Amino acid sequence: MMRWALVLPALLGVAPAAHAESLELLGYAGVLGEWELSAPLTAKDAGNTKDFSGPLKMRHVGICTQDGPEEKTGEIKVSLTGKSRMTATLLVAGVECSYSGRDSEPYTGSLKCPDRRAVPLMVWLKPKD
Repeated sequence: MMRWALVLPALLGVAPAAHAESLELLGYAGVLGEWELSAPLTAKDAGNTKDFSGPLKMRHVGICTQDGPEEKTGEIKVSLTGKSRMTATLLVAGVECSYSGRDSEPYTGSLKCPDRRAVPLMVWLKPKD
């Protein structure tokens, strides 16, 4: 009986809907890791590169915060090439920043924003629950 449940949809031309892969991005930016980043990401496959995007939340977790943690929101687009390269574009408050990193568990690289010095950014990706 179980076999028919698997074979019947194939014979009728009915296939289950494909689900986009979802990931959770977690990271720390800044020389002292003073900015915490998080974003739920949804994927779209494009050849050998996987492209992800989602809403970005940045939270200042440094010790110099006086009126509670500063928070910023925006968007992030991530591209994974092969198993060891990540590039990303972050858009926060109208400012577009770029990131390029290598996977060394976590991904490590530099976040570059216009008119500012590049800062370190560490990023972890995990399957979304």
